[in-house]
Amino acid sequence: MSRLVHELFAAQAARTPDAVAVRSDETTLTYRALDERADRLAHHLVTLGVKPGAPVAVLLERSAEAVVALLATLKAGGAYLPLHSGYPADRQRWIVEQSGAEVLLTDEATTRRGLPDVARTVLVTAGPAADPTAGPARCPVTDQAPATPPQVAVGEDDLAYLMYTSGSTGHPKGVAVRHGGTADFALDPCWDTGHHERVSLIAPTAFDVSLYEILVPLLRGGTVVVFPEGPFDIGRLRAHITAHGITALHLTAGLFRVVADEAPDTFATVREVLTGGDVIAPGAVDRVLRACPDLVVRSLYGTTEATVFSTHAALTAPYRPGITVSSGRVFDGVELHVLDERLDPLPPGAVGELYVAGRGLAKGYFDRPDLTAEAFVANPFGADGERMYRTGDLARLSADGELEFAGRATDLVKILGFRVELAEIESTLAAFPGLAHVAVVAHEAGADTRLAAYVVPEAGQDQPDLTALREHVREALPGYMVPAVFTVIDRLPLTANGKVDRAALPVPEFRGESAYRAPANPTEEVICRIFGQVLGLPEVGVEDDFFDLGGHSLLAMRLLNRIRAELGVEVEIRTLFNTPTVAGLAEVVAVERAA
Repeated sequence: MSRLVHELFAAQAARTPDAVAVRSDETTLTYRALDERADRLAHHLVTLGVKPGAPVAVLLERSAEAVVALLATLKAGGAYLPLHSGYPADRQRWIVEQSGAEVLLTDEATTRRGLPDVARTVLVTAGPAADPTAGPARCPVTDQAPATPPQVAVGEDDLAYLMYTSGSTGHPKGVAVRHGGTADFALDPCWDTGHHERVSLIAPTAFDVSLYEILVPLLRGGTVVVFPEGPFDIGRLRAHITAHGITALHLTAGLFRVVADEAPDTFATVREVLTGGDVIAPGAVDRVLRACPDLVVRSLYGTTEATVFSTHAALTAPYRPGITVSSGRVFDGVELHVLDERLDPLPPGAVGELYVAGRGLAKGYFDRPDLTAEAFVANPFGADGERMYRTGDLARLSADGELEFAGRATDLVKILGFRVELAEIESTLAAFPGLAHVAVVAHEAGADTRLAAYVVPEAGQDQPDLTALREHVREALPGYMVPAVFTVIDRLPLTANGKVDRAALPVPEFRGESAYRAPANPTEEVICRIFGQVLGLPEVGVEDDFFDLGGHSLLAMRLLNRIRAELGVEVEIRTLFNTPTVAGLAEVVAVERAA
């Protein structure tokens, strides 16, 4: 059997040409139509000079076209390089330049927001040719290219995709993943349950979980169902599940916890929910399985460097929650090693650093042999030349091979399911004028993780403008990497070894930068109280900004659900993004009530 993803898809398309492959609110593509569209676009990419292993940047809204772009890139022999639409322009530009990508696949909606510069930009349209007068830099896809796969020489060890993750050097690093490892992951027997007939495409394509959402159903004759663009909330998720008969979906551990707390019966008609990417709350699993006793909750552990997931466990009712949720046993061909600092194996139940070997290990970090050598080390338990990946995670293995996550061994943290290197945030802070020293710490706030920044001004410098500093970080980093609070201190405390003593840093005050103003009416009082409950703060003023207080999209869903429950008004999540203060939301509530 082929271990090339696009050939596996083409074989499935030949078996079920008239079955629905991709469905969105705007588009339905059969396997035949998806295969032909991907073939035509692949021929176009070859004419633009895409060679085997060459990165092809993809910046598209979540759509059927994004699935076409993935398959077409692989059929052309290229390496799929998805860009996150939420990244600042400078970060997108840096990734494109570092990867050497000369072709960018995009759509008309994204072009209006601005694109990184590349040699050729291709509009992936839903129908026939786009405007042919768009200029030489734009090469719209036409229906004239052959609807057969181009003849390109690609092997199992060639690159299938590049995923850029946060890097400790101050810039993101590109994880280079092979065709063979990608195919092995998508074909793993754990997916052969019949649950993955209609799978939601919810994740950003720059998040490697999207590979599960696309490839697992497509290589089995199932349907990828595109969750519509726009802010995510529980009401939209429930409507999406109902409208399309969703049978399986993936939610990050944080999002799963929010749905479990606020509306656990959301999954009543779903067969399987996957979750992971961070610590999974046992109580959340219990609440969901009590509300949906026929559901399978599959807990997962994985890293981008080992092709999405390495372990899994199927959790079913009746469920007895413990202190932690097991991450389960390995996928086929994967090896786990829990080792001490001398790389000696630790006995079952002992906590050590986790190393992953075997199937799915990435080739390394694209064009960064130094970083690759640090993270991908010789495997002393394998054959000559085999490697293992140092995850930076602490874990323990039970006597029968069950994995239990126990924390981080490095400055790597998880925020909203994304891996974040604190050193990258510190590098961005240090570029702000007038600062002598900086540090960033992740603080646990209940079930949430928030970033706190500490800055020391240069000698003789005035107090830094924290509003300008926050804006400086926002312009350089994705929103989930922007600290929730910035604290000015005289010096950074040091350990005896001269390293920053993060435990000795002052406890940050997670509160807004505006002066406190008390609520002036009952509605403002209620919303101030709900802000405090959701954010874990003792006091909130009416001018405080939800996001400046450390709020994010997951907490926003909690906030709006409680406003609906207590005030009887449905506030859309996009309204919160536009009106993030207590005073602004109180005005929205008053208008809605009057209407």
